[in-house]
Amino acid sequence: MSPKQALPLLLLLGLLAGCATSQVPYRPSQVLPANDSGFAQSIRDQAAAHQGRSGFRLLPNSTEAFMARAELIRNAQSSLDLQYYIVHDGISTRMLVDELLQAADRGVRIRILLDDTTSDGLDQIIATLAAHPQIQIRLFNPLHLGRSTGLTRTMGRLFNLSQQHRRMHNKLWLADNSAAIVGGRNLGDEYFDAEPNLNFTDIDMLSMGPVAEQLGHSFDQYWNSALSRPVEEFLSHAPSAGDLRNTRLRLEESLQDSRRQNQALYRQLMTYQRQPRMQTWRKELIWAWNQALWDAPTKVLAKGDPDPHLLLTTQLAPELKGVSKELIMVSAYFVPGQPGLVYLTGRADAGVSVSLLTNSLEATDVPVVHGGYAPYRKALLEHGVKLYELRRQPGERGGSGPRLFHGVLHGSDSSLHSKAMIFDQRKSFIGSFNFDPRSVLWNTEVGVLVDSPELAGHVRDLAQQGMAPSLSYEVKLEDGKLTWVTEDQGRLHSLDHEPGNWWRRINAWLSTRIGLERML
Repeated sequence: MSPKQALPLLLLLGLLAGCATSQVPYRPSQVLPANDSGFAQSIRDQAAAHQGRSGFRLLPNSTEAFMARAELIRNAQSSLDLQYYIVHDGISTRMLVDELLQAADRGVRIRILLDDTTSDGLDQIIATLAAHPQIQIRLFNPLHLGRSTGLTRTMGRLFNLSQQHRRMHNKLWLADNSAAIVGGRNLGDEYFDAEPNLNFTDIDMLSMGPVAEQLGHSFDQYWNSALSRPVEEFLSHAPSAGDLRNTRLRLEESLQDSRRQNQALYRQLMTYQRQPRMQTWRKELIWAWNQALWDAPTKVLAKGDPDPHLLLTTQLAPELKGVSKELIMVSAYFVPGQPGLVYLTGRADAGVSVSLLTNSLEATDVPVVHGGYAPYRKALLEHGVKLYELRRQPGERGGSGPRLFHGVLHGSDSSLHSKAMIFDQRKSFIGSFNFDPRSVLWNTEVGVLVDSPELAGHVRDLAQQGMAPSLSYEVKLEDGKLTWVTEDQGRLHSLDHEPGNWWRRINAWLSTRIGLERML
């Protein structure tokens, strides 16, 4: 398309996008020290006996993961800093928004940083929350052209695809700069066992003490980046206090409707009000040395591959290189690429026991990613890497495998969404990072590396539960061909064809044919 031909289309897109507010105050800010927070002081007092270590507790259970977020809002007295890739509407999200508004009413400063893809067509609704004087909302790497409709947003992204496919994949929930949640869960009913047709199996980690301050620094880097813009910049008119009042009324009405229509789910999610668990969880913390790791936000500005100094993987490299006995990886989306293949086969050849748990074709929610992973299976297996692929769980639409995984896996379409690594049964890494080119090169990520055999043991147990033959297929090579070994009704058996319907097979096949690997 010539510049003359493109100009009318660009003008049209600009008109469709609507007018944006041109003058919006943009002020840098930092995490609050929380000197006046009794909650923060109690955590400091608890941590003092552990000489600089931080406290950790896994949150693999969906209900507990939701409760932890809600309870951190209720405990916060100074600040809440939230950073997310996806926020989907639903009863769980509305409950959390209601709690956030109540926290803002009592004077808690709230900063919310969202990846721009979350705001597709929702700028005005999201910005209504920012009409509260205690709430600020910013969008990361925002689209500046064609924001009004799905069509114009898609067209606008196509004009700058090299930047627009680079997203902020971080997941962070920080209260009073003293307690944090990191892991794989976004915000939405499918992450908290509140969506009847889909449940993501995931692992979060409650983290308290000095580690929260480290994560606060990571949040500030993103919040104050030139890539993060106030949502108000993209509005034709700023929401008023009246708009916020109306939104709160509609929110209250919707929650009451949910309570009447689905009492069991409402009661399950509201457990945090009747039976709060935060004090119990604090007694169960595992205190250990740690390191918070995150990509620099400027990673997304690279014209080609980003500078290694900007990458989380560079910080994680000493652990990857130093593993000598056992490496266990849990990655919902796994595309090793040539560098990952060389690394994993090299470790296996050196005598390291290497095991991977990922989604099967029938269970993944993104079949094209499976197409990027599948071509590497034979080479990995030939070098002794063990591959386990989580089975789709049964529901109304059928499927294979059992209904329960120690209270973690269930639902009609359960899919692995966890991201974790365990090094030599001593150190574990929990965060938003998948072992694929997208996490390494294009998206930004955050996580925590913990040096604790006890915590590593808990993560390892979860991984091994998922690798059980009743829950997963173990992929093996027999006479040069792949087979899938699994268990049904207590008996092991092998499949000589990959489980998954024709539509998933086509999606996986297409991704290998059109060269999508580096984008996956």
